[in-house]
Amino acid sequence: MTTTRRVQQQPAFILHHRPFRDSSQILDVISHDHGRLALVARGSRGAKSRLRGVLRPFMPLSMSWVQRSDLGTLTGAEIRGAPISLSGDALLSGFYVNELLLHLLHRHDPQPGIFDIYGQTIQALAVTKNVAACLRQFEIELMRQVGYALNLNHEFDSQEALKPAQNYEYRFEQGPVPVSRSDGALVFSGARLMAIGELRFDEPDVLRAANRLLREVIAFHLGGKELKSRKVLVDLHRARIPDSKGEVV
Repeated sequence: MTTTRRVQQQPAFILHHRPFRDSSQILDVISHDHGRLALVARGSRGAKSRLRGVLRPFMPLSMSWVQRSDLGTLTGAEIRGAPISLSGDALLSGFYVNELLLHLLHRHDPQPGIFDIYGQTIQALAVTKNVAACLRQFEIELMRQVGYALNLNHEFDSQEALKPAQNYEYRFEQGPVPVSRSDGALVFSGARLMAIGELRFDEPDVLRAANRLLREVIAFHLGGKELKSRKVLVDLHRARIPDSKGEVV
């Protein structure tokens, strides 16, 4: 027997939307109590739909739906709180954050902690002058919440505290392993790893190191999937500044 679930006035954000049939669309949503899910919004692209200006990414919403299968049906939506406006690098970074959630979260797995940090990050992106620092903080907390927490304070084998002057290679699913060399995409000093763990992203060298580390760690956990928004943002920065390595993402 199919069970029908009716959800009313649930805090939510739209992560992605795509056309469905003539005037409808399918929404990928993150909600506070029900995690990530997909909803069909019937007639929402029609010229007379009252939802046309509401169903947008980054807009804090209260959503209602009926769930009879993996794909639910939206029954209502309204703006919850002040609208959030993103532009430029912040807008592209917001799409990057959305893509991360779409790839790393399972459907129907409640993650209220991730919902909260997502909302905080979107609000921060709207006002920050340091988009890269905002993204690094989100990535570190997201990795922790989904079970891939970074080890930034002790050696993998010995479990001893990191030594500031020692170089370490950060190995996926293990953490820092002492090495004698200083070169390599995932080689960092103990001092630099600890600084990343302390979120000292007002220091440019620490922020660049965090970007390098998190780019590799996230790519590993994505299993080779390329994030379109990251590529667009990196290409944009390289076009602006020929020597740029795309440090925003």
